[in-house]
Amino acid sequence: MTKKTKWSYCVGAVGRDAAYALVSMYLILYVQYTMNLTTAQFAVISACMVICMVWDAVNDLMMGIIIENSKMKMGKFKPWILMGAILNAAVIIALFTIRPTGWAFVAFYSVGYLLWGMTYTMNDIAYWGMLPSLSSDAKVRNVLVTTMSVFTCIGQFLVAGIVPMVIAGNAVKAYRMIALVVGLMFVAFQALTAFGVTEQERQEPECSLSLKDMFHIFSRNDQLVSAGIASLLFNVGQNLLIIFGVNFFYVEFGYGKSGDLVFLFTVMYGLGTLLSQASYASVMKHLRRSQVLTCATIGIVVLYLAFLSVGYVLPKSVLLINVIGLLIFFFQGMINLTVIVMINNTIEYDEYRYHERHDSVISAVRSFSVKLAAGINQGLSTLVLILSGIYAISRKISGLEIAADQGNITSGEVLDLATNYLGSVAPYQGLVLRLGMTLIPIATICGMYFLLKKKYKIDEEEYTRLVAGLQKR
Repeated sequence: MTKKTKWSYCVGAVGRDAAYALVSMYLILYVQYTMNLTTAQFAVISACMVICMVWDAVNDLMMGIIIENSKMKMGKFKPWILMGAILNAAVIIALFTIRPTGWAFVAFYSVGYLLWGMTYTMNDIAYWGMLPSLSSDAKVRNVLVTTMSVFTCIGQFLVAGIVPMVIAGNAVKAYRMIALVVGLMFVAFQALTAFGVTEQERQEPECSLSLKDMFHIFSRNDQLVSAGIASLLFNVGQNLLIIFGVNFFYVEFGYGKSGDLVFLFTVMYGLGTLLSQASYASVMKHLRRSQVLTCATIGIVVLYLAFLSVGYVLPKSVLLINVIGLLIFFFQGMINLTVIVMINNTIEYDEYRYHERHDSVISAVRSFSVKLAAGINQGLSTLVLILSGIYAISRKISGLEIAADQGNITSGEVLDLATNYLGSVAPYQGLVLRLGMTLIPIATICGMYFLLKKKYKIDEEEYTRLVAGLQKR
């Protein structure tokens, strides 16, 4: 693997993960705080999003087959990487720009979100499928995953950090401009990957894979099943803190002040994730994957309980909240990288046992788990917002943002009135939100840990044995 290939692949993650962060973290907030939908309309949109995400998760697996069977001049992965980026960027810009009202928006949004998921899948499965095909060496793969994840974090941080600072009081125009910039970034950075990476020459199977073949590949690979379910549980748990984060700061600290506070919390997210990614390769030289999982899981449980108690047992301190967040994001980053490596290692496991290699199909399991987890998270977050009554209050704020976009009130008036609305949130409503963002992650991440502990058997020695056997063969 040349340096050009390594850096073209890894740096390309900036644009794609900036685009994914914009939609996954802020699209529903865009709807919540700028569209003034009824509770029924908001609930229908959330239900459609869940359905689209479940379909998208299944579509990930089918896309894996399509890519696996691809025999194009640019290679197996590059055409889908480039085409997916261009189409997805166009859909993102449309979702944040076109604004019909009422049920017309519900219909437009549902179709647009379905198209977003399908076009992103083209890029996502091809991009992740390319990773294990670049090298089977365990050390090289660890470094590649670590380096790529650093640029992934940079892309996510650019969006997650900047958006909260510029939307309050001018949300409609700000979201529109951000979507345009992020869409162009997506295309530019993925073009770097498509034209800069040199794929390894591998012997491809003569016959094409079918849907039946795909399910056969999954069902026979017991280690992939374990790692895939664990990835699903982990992604459900790790994303809720960020999904609820903006609403949490709005409720606890007000609408006007929360932009800077969310930015600071996002800095903790970026710093914690970067620290985990930068140190992962070094940590793995001294610890086993099972030891990393154990330490990180225990740390996460303790830290989520601490977050829950802030303002009740522990003092309500911005500094304390950010320190807890930094440590949570660090431990989640370590688990995320470990699970990615575990899924990728099942490729050699499958090849060793069945004399077949299916990078794209097996790598699609990671994307499948992420998308399915996003659907579950959307349902959980909507349920918490509606049951707690926080959505009803946010609807009043969206009316203010629409009025500001039309020039009827000033940005300063929006901030003052919105803060007054949020001041009416009852203590029990804030507690319901807090319980949703802490207890659910504890349950799912602990479930992930015990599943891997019991079922996953490809440790460091076993993986070395598999690779050595393949080389000898």
